[in-house]
Amino acid sequence: MAAQRPWHPIPIHDNGEALLELPPELLRLEPHPYASLGAPYGPQATPFRLRSGVLQRLLEAQALLERRAPGLRLAIFDAWRPLAVQRFMVRQAIETECRSRGLDPSTPSSGLDDVEALVGRFWAPPSADPATPPPHSTGGAVDLTLADGEGELLPMGGAIDELGSVSEPDHYAAACRQDPASAQAQWHRNRSLLAAVMGEAGFARHPNEWWHFSRGDQLWAWLQQQHCAHYGRAPEVGVS
Repeated sequence: MAAQRPWHPIPIHDNGEALLELPPELLRLEPHPYASLGAPYGPQATPFRLRSGVLQRLLEAQALLERRAPGLRLAIFDAWRPLAVQRFMVRQAIETECRSRGLDPSTPSSGLDDVEALVGRFWAPPSADPATPPPHSTGGAVDLTLADGEGELLPMGGAIDELGSVSEPDHYAAACRQDPASAQAQWHRNRSLLAAVMGEAGFARHPNEWWHFSRGDQLWAWLQQQHCAHYGRAPEVGVS
């Protein structure tokens, strides 16, 4: 996986905001998928945390969604992610993709290089360098989708964390233009609705992932052409 990202040179001036647990008004997707895989959060840690300023903007996005599409809710898939979990999940993604291709992840090959390059488009390197923290480790990034009032997830045309072009935000844009009544068109409209309310609340969407939104981290600063990021890696309290 390539370690350098275009946003890594952006300086970080951490504003010291606390990492807070999500309030009950926000729907959590549980059991948490990474914890279920054995990701090392520790007994007292929870992934459902964000910086206080990010949390406030997420609640604003929820209110915007309720006004624009009554009955729908934001559904939080993942938020804060300590380095140990980032490292675990990168390895998990590589091993899973290798198995699907019949490759041995412990044996160097051109096929393994291809897998690592693909995974690197979607998973940030688990860098311990304070100048290049993975977005989720800052408490400034959140993965989420849309749900109805019963908690049923809306179809988005691809799963969160799915590798490949289907995860690109505008993957179904052309299909939407060609046939507005198609399922693909509805998937595009759902993705666009999520992006609209999150953008209006001050978030920036990852270029490769319809589900990933940032506020205050280096990725956000790069996308919004800000001179610095507001959040570095958050303290890993409660992580074993």
